[in-house]
Amino acid sequence: MEVEVIAVGGYDEVGRNMTAVRCGKEIVVFDMGLRLDQVMIHEDAEIENMHSLDLIQMKAIPDDTMMNTVEGTVKAIVFSHGHLDHIGAVTKLAHRYNAPIVATPYTIELIRQQIAGEQKFGVNNKLFVLRSGQKYTISPTLTLEFVRMQHSIIDTVMPVLHTPQGAIVYSNDYKLDRTPVIGEPPDFGRLRQIGKEGVLALFAESTNVHLKGRTPSERIARDIVRDTMTSYEDDKSAIIVSTFSSHIARVKTIAECAHEIGRKPVLLGRSMERYSSTAEQMKLVGFPQTLSMFGNRRTVERTMRRMMKMGKEKFVPIVTGHQGEPGSILTRIALDDTPYKIDKGDKILFSAKVIPNPMNYGQRYMVETRLKMRGARIFDDLHVSGHAYREDHYELVHLLDPQHIIPSHGGIEQTGAYAEFAEECGYTFQKDLHILRNGQRMILTR
Repeated sequence: MEVEVIAVGGYDEVGRNMTAVRCGKEIVVFDMGLRLDQVMIHEDAEIENMHSLDLIQMKAIPDDTMMNTVEGTVKAIVFSHGHLDHIGAVTKLAHRYNAPIVATPYTIELIRQQIAGEQKFGVNNKLFVLRSGQKYTISPTLTLEFVRMQHSIIDTVMPVLHTPQGAIVYSNDYKLDRTPVIGEPPDFGRLRQIGKEGVLALFAESTNVHLKGRTPSERIARDIVRDTMTSYEDDKSAIIVSTFSSHIARVKTIAECAHEIGRKPVLLGRSMERYSSTAEQMKLVGFPQTLSMFGNRRTVERTMRRMMKMGKEKFVPIVTGHQGEPGSILTRIALDDTPYKIDKGDKILFSAKVIPNPMNYGQRYMVETRLKMRGARIFDDLHVSGHAYREDHYELVHLLDPQHIIPSHGGIEQTGAYAEFAEECGYTFQKDLHILRNGQRMILTR
């Protein structure tokens, strides 16, 4: 059976991930992601109302028109987790394929919500829930397995496609967190076993391969956040914390710390409410009983007025805006565009790093500068990454011992850095180590 790799998206950039693997006449697609910065450039862009071809032209979603030239039938569309750079294009592309969408329970629910909000296309693909540790029979020759993994969003797995030529492991995105705040550690035993059974190819995210050592555990971030927040237990100034709305473990930590120091945690904004309420309803997380969440803009503004009236020292607003995103709660607060006012001595905690692109750096600089002008005190980088560092990649490669490695999830700078690392592990460029660009195809040989 011939196995071919089709690099659709995510090989020229961080984001808009999409990879197809053809085994004979059967095709399995991994991810259909969005590139958020390409959307943000167009301030009037409303994704749910846009046609996929326009979004492809904007380089906001993968250009899957190349799939028309691939002989075979898509049998499954597979997602490892629920971040938008992996699932954000599902409503624009999935309807072109008569194939089920396979993902974990939380990811499927996020996809279902996206489909419900889509205005342009009807997405009628069957949604199939597969939990970590389970297998799904795609055809008599292909089986999909989800191996338990950790990342900066809950219910993340590492998909493994079992083929007659060996396993294909799709490792976008992951971290080898042995002491997670939510969920169990990665299933190292199963990864080792898959390595012994034989791995034909490893798709390896290259995002943080240039960083030495191991990615710190989420428990380290929990301790950093707790240390900062609890040191202001008797402080009368405001404390606002900004983090990724999808980072449920971090939101849980922030809410618990607010509760510890006698303040009510308040989640503000549509995405904050969406991710956390979904996780809570699915019983994947437990928040303090004092936590409240508000997504509707009018309700958010009413809540802000109430916080100002009752005293900012009684609350901890948990908001988005750490990237300086236009329209986010923190950006609007910085621009004095909300009833919530910043006074001298108020503390703004950033429990996130800036996603590295020039637009984010510029927007974040603007937000920080505006907040400082109002007298706010900034606390930066109360955070650990959700992506593997160099030694984590080393461990995964040695657990799996793949015949081929294909760096992914990055531009040439990142995939090139991964290639250098893989050469250190004994792989040879263009023999069993392959750098692909968007639109390229390659046959895997044993």
